[in-house]
Amino acid sequence: MTYELRQATEADLDGARGVMLDTFYREFSYGYQPQWHADAIDPRAAYLVPARHALFVAVLGDEVVGTTGVRAQAPKSPPHPEWIARRYPEGTTAQLFRVYVRPEHRRFGLARSLVRLATEFVAATAGYERLYLRTDARVPGVEKFWGSVAVAIHDARDGDPERFQTIHYEIPLS
Repeated sequence: MTYELRQATEADLDGARGVMLDTFYREFSYGYQPQWHADAIDPRAAYLVPARHALFVAVLGDEVVGTTGVRAQAPKSPPHPEWIARRYPEGTTAQLFRVYVRPEHRRFGLARSLVRLATEFVAATAGYERLYLRTDARVPGVEKFWGSVAVAIHDARDGDPERFQTIHYEIPLS
């Protein structure tokens, strides 16, 4: 199998939306949540239109099988700790979103390669000083994966299996 990894174009948006929505419903089991997932419904406005935003895709043939997005969006407090919001201010922080790969295409290095493309984009984009992300540690394998490409800066897990178990990370730009 030969995958193409690239910055998304208009032609990739329906496939990228499908990967995102399938992940919300099939992987996370909570489905589409409008307060969190507007970028999945309109990825053009979220990732292609703003100059400092980008969406990267892994494509096999005509099918988008993986996504990773970058947005100039700092973490908010609340719900995150105030010191996190201060450390990652609006304007100089890029945030990684939607690092998703369809299950049957995992274990081929696609997520790692998409994150590398996103990191290179952030490092080359004027005004960004840091690349931040957060993830839910309840997702199998996520902690091991992010620990291999990023530095954990805050573990906010509280042990309640009904709530998000958030870990905050930073990806070094150099």
